[in-house]
Amino acid sequence: MNKFTVKDGTEIYFKDLGKGQPIFFHHGWPLSSDDWDAQMMFFLEKGFRVIAHDRRGHGRSTQTFQGNDMNTYAADVAELVEFLDLKNVIHVGHSTGGGEAIRYVAQYGKDRVAKVVLISAITPYMIADENNPNGVPLSVFDDIRYNTRHNRAQFYQDLTIPFFGYNREGAEIKKSIQDNWWRQGMMGGIKAQYDCIEVFSETDFTEDLKSVTIPVLVLHGDDDQIVPYETTAVKAAELLQNGKLIIYPGFSHGMPTTEAETINKDILEFINA
Repeated sequence: MNKFTVKDGTEIYFKDLGKGQPIFFHHGWPLSSDDWDAQMMFFLEKGFRVIAHDRRGHGRSTQTFQGNDMNTYAADVAELVEFLDLKNVIHVGHSTGGGEAIRYVAQYGKDRVAKVVLISAITPYMIADENNPNGVPLSVFDDIRYNTRHNRAQFYQDLTIPFFGYNREGAEIKKSIQDNWWRQGMMGGIKAQYDCIEVFSETDFTEDLKSVTIPVLVLHGDDDQIVPYETTAVKAAELLQNGKLIIYPGFSHGMPTTEAETINKDILEFINA
């Protein structure tokens, strides 16, 4: 197992496969680098070097009780990127990982990053308040906190239904996808995952998005029941200096898994442009 120890002693598990231009994948909550299997295989076979890590507290990394905040997540990525001496990197982030990717690029990545891809990302800001009246109500995140704390095993099974759009008429429910999502979630530490709910709901990435000058591809489904696209993807694209937006009709939050063929093709086209 590849593990790297960051400055506070946390062990970060990572995968590093292949040669060529690096693509660094940032996973969503409460998952792990395993959520990128479809992308890792596709881009590895296209001649890229593919890297993905388990965020602190998630997957096979240390089950941290502290440092579970976006600035520390980005700092962990920076240490790993420097350790691997990655340059000319494409950073791809899904959901919470999209926030992590753009925060890393804004704070650390100016000399090492070529392009960024944000998929179903939480950027720029999720929660509803006076500045974001169409955001998601705080009560929704309070409910996520309650269920994660009191019975995350059941909650993580239930959450796969809206996550993959399995509650839509005609949806082909694949239990293996649900089971793999649940497996990843239960591998992580409850404290870190609980803390991360506040991170993905209340972190503001407005200034990060504004500051990034390199090309950024924003991908989102218009049937995303977890991260509504109107207050995230559309606004993120408006804030970016060099952004491109693609909204997919009918795609769910879990589209990197359920719609991997389409997503991978569009990312590859963006990289090669």
